[in-house]
Amino acid sequence: MFRQEVSVLSFIPSCSYLFQYEKRNMSRYNIYSLLDWVYGGVDPKFEGNGGPECAAFITPQQRLCESLIIVVLSVVEVVAALRKINVTKQHREAVKDGRNNKEDSLGKNLLLVALCMTFGVEVGFKFATKTVIYLLNPCHVVTMVQIFLLACPPGKTAMVIFRLQVHMLNGALLALLFPVVNTRLLPFEKEIYYIQHSMLYLVPIYLFRKGGVYKPEPLSDMWWAVLSTGILFLYHFVFLQGLGMVTEVNLNNMLCPAVSDPFYGPWYRVWATGHQTLLTLVHGKALTILSHHTAPALRHLLDAARLRTKKVD
Repeated sequence: MFRQEVSVLSFIPSCSYLFQYEKRNMSRYNIYSLLDWVYGGVDPKFEGNGGPECAAFITPQQRLCESLIIVVLSVVEVVAALRKINVTKQHREAVKDGRNNKEDSLGKNLLLVALCMTFGVEVGFKFATKTVIYLLNPCHVVTMVQIFLLACPPGKTAMVIFRLQVHMLNGALLALLFPVVNTRLLPFEKEIYYIQHSMLYLVPIYLFRKGGVYKPEPLSDMWWAVLSTGILFLYHFVFLQGLGMVTEVNLNNMLCPAVSDPFYGPWYRVWATGHQTLLTLVHGKALTILSHHTAPALRHLLDAARLRTKKVD
């Protein structure tokens, strides 16, 4: 007739072992093993990888001041851009200029398969080295966005995402100019690094040629670039920095500079804010200019090739 004390965890038999220290090593899958898969392989011995010294590279006061100022400016950029961009009107204009590209479905599918295979190998490397957390870096996120663009039908959502990612490819340029491959030790891991970042340019060039919703905004329209810049800085200084401080993993160099950073020092993030804002604007518009000049020429060559094929048949 005595009342036994019952733990709350006993009512959840399938999950209670996740939080019990004595039993956590008795199960193959628990919260600790999952966290080990996520960032257990991040070795702080490699410079710029992470660890306590990397997290303390700049003082907490400087980190807080930089973050507050940049987050406020980024929110202003996003709000101002959203007020200026008329998505419905621009989508209507893009549809009028669009063409029916059923004949390009094969090329699109082949590019989708190639990008998926490349990214799949990269994901496999991340699981093999227990550094899955690095898939949150912007270049990997942009790769997933491009896979979505190749898989989804053209529409208003595709137009918005396409125009945003065009102005987010500056990271791919920096990755190719200043590669950080000192932690890539597995066979073919470095080669996949270069292949993936090169393919980030191949997808928009292909989609530029299709036109329609994949047509870039006019050169005089800077608001898409401003919106992309604001989103990128919010992603870095809110999400990546917050997650990096908790895990002590240097996600996209938010805790300490990369070994190849030409602005290495305590103010490297201030320098990065300036040159990345400028690079985002210039790089995105350079791709836009390239699309305006090369897309019609490529379209003309392909049409001429199809015409010659029909004549031969």
